[in-house]
Amino acid sequence: MSIESQLSAVRRSLPEGVTLVAVSKTHPAEAIREAYDAGQRIFGESRPQELREKYEALPRDIEWHMIGHLQTNKVKYIAPFVALIHSVDSARLAEAIQKEAAKCGRVIDILLEIHVAREETKSGWAFDELEAWIATSPFAALPDVRVRGVMGIATNTDDEAVVRRDFEELRRCFERLKPHFGPAFDTLSMGMSHDYPLAVACGATMVRVGTLIFGERDYSAAQH
Repeated sequence: MSIESQLSAVRRSLPEGVTLVAVSKTHPAEAIREAYDAGQRIFGESRPQELREKYEALPRDIEWHMIGHLQTNKVKYIAPFVALIHSVDSARLAEAIQKEAAKCGRVIDILLEIHVAREETKSGWAFDELEAWIATSPFAALPDVRVRGVMGIATNTDDEAVVRRDFEELRRCFERLKPHFGPAFDTLSMGMSHDYPLAVACGATMVRVGTLIFGERDYSAAQH
């Protein structure tokens, strides 16, 4: 199956109003170009330097999303051009994004990553800590950061009930935070290749699909 046909199949499966982020991390620029030529414009990457290299090499109308864990000292690599940072999981990171956004003279859109999975290895805010932090009005001090919504990753399990519970929890978090941020807070990013239909059923407005479009990643290349 070609990237174009795989992409088309995923697109057909999504209802209107759900945005597809094609997860291109570890895949070469040529693969991204094939999806681009098939009409895809939003791509997700997880390593700042790789993202920067692809930004330089590919058409400028691509909307690049940072979906992986982001270290504060790496924000500078992507701040001038990134369209959305999904993985904001700490106050320190939000403050680092503010600093780099101000340097670039632009407002950077972010999602707040919330930890709902049953694995401790997954990153993200504990919801009560996030809510307590937001209650102190920290975003008033971050004028160049715009909070667009919430992101999360479900527990890695074949038990659909557990995955559904995680997605429903993310939806509840999204609804509870919405009054703090107003109309721009419109994005619930959840669901990947193996579980995105369930995420959509639970209210996702954005899904992150890689393997179904590009095939399995080359893990030998991914180690370097």
